[in-house]
Amino acid sequence: MIDAMDAATIVGYFKGKSILITGSTGFLGKILVEKILRVQPDVHKIYLLVRGIDEPTAKQRVQQEVIDTDLFDLLREKRGKGFQQFVEEKVVALAGDIIHHNLGLETPMLDVLAKEIDVIVNIAATTNFYGRYDVSLDVNVMGVKHLCQFAKQCARLKMLMHVSTAFVSGFREGLILEKPIKPGESLREGTFLDIDAELRLVREVKKQLTMTNSSTGGADDDTDNSKTERTAMKELGLQRARHHGWSNTYVFTKAMGEVLLGQLRGDIPVVIMRPSIITSVRADPVPGWMQGTRTIDTIIIGYAKQNLSCFLADLTFVMDVIPGDMVVNAMMAAMVAHSEEKGAQLVYHSTSSLRNPATYNVLYQSGRRHFYENPRVGKDGKVIPTKEMYFFPTIARFHLYMILTYKIPLEILHLVNLLLCGFFSKLYNDLNRKYKFVIHLVDVYGPFAFFKGCFDDMNLERLRLTMAMKTPEDQMFNFDPKTIDWDEYFTKIHIPGVIKYLCK
Repeated sequence: MIDAMDAATIVGYFKGKSILITGSTGFLGKILVEKILRVQPDVHKIYLLVRGIDEPTAKQRVQQEVIDTDLFDLLREKRGKGFQQFVEEKVVALAGDIIHHNLGLETPMLDVLAKEIDVIVNIAATTNFYGRYDVSLDVNVMGVKHLCQFAKQCARLKMLMHVSTAFVSGFREGLILEKPIKPGESLREGTFLDIDAELRLVREVKKQLTMTNSSTGGADDDTDNSKTERTAMKELGLQRARHHGWSNTYVFTKAMGEVLLGQLRGDIPVVIMRPSIITSVRADPVPGWMQGTRTIDTIIIGYAKQNLSCFLADLTFVMDVIPGDMVVNAMMAAMVAHSEEKGAQLVYHSTSSLRNPATYNVLYQSGRRHFYENPRVGKDGKVIPTKEMYFFPTIARFHLYMILTYKIPLEILHLVNLLLCGFFSKLYNDLNRKYKFVIHLVDVYGPFAFFKGCFDDMNLERLRLTMAMKTPEDQMFNFDPKTIDWDEYFTKIHIPGVIKYLCK
């Protein structure tokens, strides 16, 4: 690893480089693309692999979903009238997908990339906690395999950066170290995680579903069969994750992806970046900018609209969050530090719970203060009164509340419905479906609300210690969570960002 770095070192590294980025239409991907283009205009090319039927479709997606966003306003202002030409010279949209062999690219393009690519950054992932198991395996596991196979063809490759999640560790208590996941390692004692067996299981279940449904026909039956398969795959993912000790399909398949990366990387320098819950941009280019609702943002959105009277969380618990720009800064510094370090496999936790913990209470109090000072106005022009929110400190208390407030009245409605020969069937079915959905959400997301682990970030701290922070330029690559004033960040940056970008 490099002994000392500053902004000039990081900026200089990306000069003349060709970089392949997957997942560029996602939150973190956009921040990375913008940052590289803004700080190093002499980057050679940034290749963005996106889903699309052809090159024009891929190019249109990149333009609309990446370049045209507010995140690029600073760069747009900086480049002026030459902005679009600059982007077209530097950014190349590739129609492909990591779920396919050779990334779904044609041979001529593969040959060009194999000769040019210096750095690969894999951010592509399906992040649905309760997603289809087959889809999650395709993207989060097989996608890593296909990327490794391609990486080995790249003659100039200096680094493969893989973005995972800190929660691949499961919901352990105590200090969680920055260490690779071993092949076969499972979180449940007495179980062995065989990735090939999981892939075979999915194929067998899908084959069985096809055989069961083969006797049916017609458009309606095809739709029903598709719904049956989707539900079966979702349930299978959750079942297999919990069998091995993980809480949901997303973190389970991301853990498998890390294992596969470790097995297939060869001597390619690999860095695995594991962020915790990623929140809005803190500093540059646009403070407060964000995309997609995080678990903690549900509190803010519900509070803003005053349609959420209670929430599942212990206010004394630490919520491990980290601003998106800090994650990208850490990624760029790690790429430079370990470039061409053959055989290296480094794991970094981009987290805050050890160095600068923030509790749910900090977020809640910041939200209360913000909305009292900046009350929301409804569609009718009237001020929405800010009310207190009740927090359930345990899942058991929440379930008791749901039974007394909703389940018992539902059962009474069910009985009345039977006595009246189904008069209230539609109402009962609708309310019962909503009740089951809330209970399901608590089942899937509850573990995050009561997470008791603390992510060690000693590796990242060592990387931080190599960074000089003497000039304003150096601050552009700050990834030290100790520099965050959480109260100020939530009140003045994150919450206004949620209101602006998510409460539309």
